[in-house]
Amino acid sequence: METDSKTSGEHGRLIIVATPIGNLADLSPRAARALAEADIVAAEDTRRTRVLLDSLGVSVPMTSVHDHNEDRRAGPLLDRVAAGQRVVVVTDAGTPGLADPGFVLVREARARGLAVEAVPGPAAALQALVLSGLPMDRFAFEGFLPRKSGPRARRLAELAADPRTLVFYVAPHRAAEDLAAMAEAFGDRPAALARELTKLHEEVWTAGLATLAERAAAGVRGEVTVVVTGAPEPAAPEVADLAVRVAGLVAAGMDKKEATAAVAKAAGVPRRAVYQALLDAG
Repeated sequence: METDSKTSGEHGRLIIVATPIGNLADLSPRAARALAEADIVAAEDTRRTRVLLDSLGVSVPMTSVHDHNEDRRAGPLLDRVAAGQRVVVVTDAGTPGLADPGFVLVREARARGLAVEAVPGPAAALQALVLSGLPMDRFAFEGFLPRKSGPRARRLAELAADPRTLVFYVAPHRAAEDLAAMAEAFGDRPAALARELTKLHEEVWTAGLATLAERAAAGVRGEVTVVVTGAPEPAAPEVADLAVRVAGLVAAGMDKKEATAAVAKAAGVPRRAVYQALLDAG
């Protein structure tokens, strides 16, 4: 005999569901089933989620959970999970928790020993990375930059030496300003700007950061993701330069052994390389 999954007494769970970032056809059958079987859907914007549910022919209770109320909504929602209900979390688009609400709910559910499930699906950061043509073997998702110029400049300065490909979410009205700040901090590195991903007017621009900033100054519409090549590996120091550095420290009064160790550490090379440089220099 079949039983209703919502009343069969199975353990409740918090279910994080990724939703389309543009094309509704990207919603997986598993995600659609999770929404249909939910006791309640915690949505970033219930109006936008209602459109998605209507397209599925699904009618379930909803409550809003966004950046400004997630802390206080988490407790009551997780009480529902503890009571055996299925609470589904969705955001306006993409994967909850990635620059969107969801993290607090998952953290608190884990702390309470409640079951957490994630239904994978679209994420603009990964979509843009795949389409960018930039290295994907190592990357870092940085989300949105600070709005004010000072904190933004400090964040970018911290990232300037990071060798990983960097992925940012960018508000369209701030795209030119953010890209110009990146160009100032990183130099004119190869980058990609992806807009309206999976939608009819999807575009991916690839160029140096300065060129992208100029192009964005003419106006950008839609959701924007920027992918930036990581910092180049620092060039290995010349052998002769290592010997000169040691000589300079020794002339300043440092012991030769200590000077050799200091130069090796600063240059990021083994001590034996510095010893060999000294031998080669005669």
